[in-house]
Order: sequence, then C-alpha cells, then structure tokens
Amino acid sequence: MRLEQIRAFITVAETGSFQLSAKRCNVTQSTISRQVQTLEATLGVSLFHRTSHVKLTVAGECFMPRARKILQEWTMATTDLQNLMEGKQLELCIAAIHSVCAYQLPPVLQRFCTEYPHVQLRVTSLGSDRALKVLKDGLVDVAIVMNNRFLTASPEMIVDKLYTEPVQVLMSANHPLAQNDAVPWDRLVHYPQVVFKDGYGMQRLVQDQFQKQGVTLNAVLELNTLDAFRGVVRQGELMALLPQGAVADLHLDPTLVMRPTTDPVITRDVVLVTTSDRLHIPPIRRFRELVQTHIQRQLQADRQRQNPRSQDKLVLN
Repeated sequence: MRLEQIRAFITVAETGSFQLSAKRCNVTQSTISRQVQTLEATLGVSLFHRTSHVKLTVAGECFMPRARKILQEWTMATTDLQNLMEGKQLELCIAAIHSVCAYQLPPVLQRFCTEYPHVQLRVTSLGSDRALKVLKDGLVDVAIVMNNRFLTASPEMIVDKLYTEPVQVLMSANHPLAQNDAVPWDRLVHYPQVVFKDGYGMQRLVQDQFQKQGVTLNAVLELNTLDAFRGVVRQGELMALLPQGAVADLHLDPTLVMRPTTDPVITRDVVLVTTSDRLHIPPIRRFRELVQTHIQRQLQADRQRQNPRSQDKLVLN
C-alpha cells in the first residue's frame, strides 16, 4: 500500500469520477485507475461501484475514514519533520553539571532565548553520569558534563572539549590547613571529606586520587548541591575537593577559602556532548555554537587577567 494509492482512492470518492480525479491529481486517468486497482488487490476487496457515477462499496465506506486518517497522519508527520529541520522545534532540553548551570550557562541561555523566542528551553542540573544517560535515552538534546570517555565512546556521540580546570580544596577560612598556599596530600588525607553523591564524576575522580595516594577516602558526607557543600564546609574541619569553577564567586565569601593541592594536581575536562543527528537541527546546532563562543571568550578574558602585561604589549604594538 502506497500513499499515492490512498490519495487516488480518496479523490475518486470525493469527485465520483476517475476522470475528474485524474485532473485534480494532475495525472492520467489510467494512472488513477491503476492505483485504485492495486489498492483493491492489496486489500482484497472492491472499493467502488463502477457505474456512470462512481460510488463507494460497503468496503469502501468502511475503509474511507481509515484512509483519511492515514493521509492526515502522514501529512502531520512530514510537516513536523520539516518544521524540525527548519528550526521550528517546540523545545530544547539540556542537562548540565551544577557549576555550568550556575556560572557558564546564564548568558548563553539569555542569548539563545533572544534568537529563538519560540523554543522552550528546559535545563536540568544533573551529575555527569546521569546527564549522559538521559542524553542516550533521548530525554535531552545536549549534555554539558565532566568528560567520561567510557560513556561517550559511541560512534553517534559528538564530544566537544570546552575547558580544563583544576580541582582544589574548599575549606573554612579557620581550618588548620587554610594557612597553606598549597595543601600537601600527606596532610589532606587525614581530614574528613565531603563528596558528591554516587553518579557524579567528581566522586569517582576524588576516590581515584585517594587510591593513588594509597589511603582510604574518609567520606563522612555525600551531597549534590554546591550551596550544601559551602554550608557544611563553613562549619569546621570538613573539607571538599571541588573544581575551581564550582565556586567561581568564592571571593565574595570571607568565611571560605580554596587552596590548590601540591603535586599531583587533579584536573577535570568539561565537555559538551550531543549526537550527530541532532546537529542537523538548527536550534541545537546554534546552542552548541553559543556555548563554544562564550567559553572561548571567557578563557581569553581569564588569560588576560592572569597576564595583563601581555595584553599591554599587544595594545602598544
């Protein structure tokens, strides 16, 4: 059964004539007749009384509402796909780790909403492993996460590295180790740690590093929000290994400090992940471009702040 056969059947039924149907469809009468005959052979019934004025048989009357529904569904499906490829999708779903949601995404989301006011943005803050799972399940279009090559190894996955950041020690300003410019590992391992819950890449990264140090991670508390980390660490001797970008506004809080570790220094890669088929859809492709552009500008601004003399030389030259 083919769509042109369905269309021919409906048109003949509406016009009551194979000749008029052929004119409406802009084909020959023999083509219309052949399409209807083939449809009847497929169904195993006669659909029309072929008299001077063509009329539906009982089988034809029974089939008509189904035929209209088939054609309507096909029209709706092709329209939806065309709208999707033209960037007229109804929503864009994003899953991102907490630090990205808090500090990186806001200006990107604002710009995207300006360019695509008809697209409903849905942003969910998740751990990296969970975010990649919902991406694979088709529940979100883009994931911005800590890289995990074991979860992004599929051929259809497109992985863009956005930036690398160090993992440092968050502690109370009154903590015994707060006086150190850098925290030695042989002292760090003796203090109780606050860690992310299971399913967060940071927990796995911290655990791996403690294993490399040959000691057991003394994780006394598991949390899943950055505000909770701050609130708990602020109370006393508990500390947490967190990415530098997770507390980008730490300078506004005098009760907390962040210190690098001595060698080895842990880092994490933050990546944007989507699938190759989604990049054919204009809003998703544009969102990816906006994230990449924003991150690159931010990295350049950070380098200029860290090395202002090089910028002065560029201006003078």
